[in-house]
Amino acid sequence: MYISAGDQLLAPGGSRWVGLARVLVWLAPWLLLAGAVSLEATVPARYSGLLAIFVAAPLIAAPFYRMRYVMIVNAIALIGVAARNAERMSVGSSNAITQISTSFAVALLTVLINRVVHRGYTLLGSAREIAFAAQRAVLPEPAERIAGLEVAAHYEAAQAGAFIGGDLYAVQDTRWGVRVLVGDVRGKGMSAVAAVAVLIGAFREAAEQTSSLETVAQRLDRALAREAAMRRGEEAFEEFATAVFAEIPHDDGTIRIVNRGHPWPLIAYADGALQEVATEEGSLPLGMSELGVWPPQSQTLAFPQGAILLMFTDGVTEARDAQGVFFDPVASLSGRVFDAPGRLLSVVVEEVHRHTAGAGEDDLALLAVRRP
Repeated sequence: MYISAGDQLLAPGGSRWVGLARVLVWLAPWLLLAGAVSLEATVPARYSGLLAIFVAAPLIAAPFYRMRYVMIVNAIALIGVAARNAERMSVGSSNAITQISTSFAVALLTVLINRVVHRGYTLLGSAREIAFAAQRAVLPEPAERIAGLEVAAHYEAAQAGAFIGGDLYAVQDTRWGVRVLVGDVRGKGMSAVAAVAVLIGAFREAAEQTSSLETVAQRLDRALAREAAMRRGEEAFEEFATAVFAEIPHDDGTIRIVNRGHPWPLIAYADGALQEVATEEGSLPLGMSELGVWPPQSQTLAFPQGAILLMFTDGVTEARDAQGVFFDPVASLSGRVFDAPGRLLSVVVEEVHRHTAGAGEDDLALLAVRRP
C-alpha cells in the first residue's frame, strides 16, 4: 500500500521509535475499522459511540493515504454505519438520519483533505526539486578525482529543509595546480545564496587567469564588494565573507594556503600526525577592504603522499554541546589515520552531530583533498 505523505512517513531511515510511529500511522485506520466492526456485533444498539470510531478512521487516512485507499476506508465506514442503523434502529429515526448524514459529510471532507494535502506535497516536491537543481548549479559536487587528487565534500544547511545556505566550496584544476576554496558568507537565506553564487563565479574565473593565490583572493574581494555596492535596498545581500584558499601544485609535493578571516584548515598525515595551518598574522574577510589593507600572506607547507587537507566552515569549530563547550576538531582527529577523504569527512560530521546532539545551528561545509 502507498501512503502519499508516506514518502516521508514510511521512508527508510530514522530511529526505531520513528519507524514504529510510521507503522502505527499506516495501520491506524484499519485497526479502527476492525475494532468498530467487532464491537458492532457486541455493543447494544442504544449506544451510538461507534459512529466516532467509523468517522475517525477515514479522517486519519485522509492526509496520508492515496485517494483510492481513502475511498476504500470511507466505503467500509459508510457500510458499517448504514448496517448498524438498518439492523438495530429505525432507519427513519432522526438519530439514524443524523448518523448517516454525518458519515457522508465526513467522507466528503476526507476527499477534500486528501486533495489539499496531496497538492501541497506535490508543490513541496517541486520546490525541493528546484532547490536541489539550484544547489547543483550554484554549489556543484566536485569530482571524486581531480588532477590525480582524491576529493570529497559535504554540505548541510542549517535551515530545516534547505539545500543550500551561506557556506561554499569549489575546486578548480589550473596550470598552476589544483586550487581550492572554502568560504562562509555572513548571513542566511537568499541574500547569502546570491553572495555564494558571486564568489564561486569569481573564483572559477580568477583561478584560471591569475598566477598568484593572493591575487585570486583579492579578485574575490573586489567581486563581492562590487556586487554588494550594486545591490541596495531589498536586493542587498551580505557584504562580506570569510574564506580560505589552497593551491596544490601538480608536481612538487607542497601546498600553499591563504586565509581571509576563516577557520584554519588541518592537514592529516599518513602516520596519524595532524597539523593545524595557522599563523599569528590575519587578513580581513572578503568584501571588507574599505576598512583597511592587510595583504594576505600565503604559507607553504609539505603535502606528501597520503596527506589529507581538511577545510571547513565555522559550523564545525563553533558547534557547541549542551554545556556550551565548542567542538575541537584537532582533539577529535589527532592520532587517527584515514585512507580516504570521504572517510575523514564522515568521521568529522559524526563527531559534530554527537557533540551537538544533532542540534547544530549553523551551516556545515567541509572539503577534503588527499594526495594518493
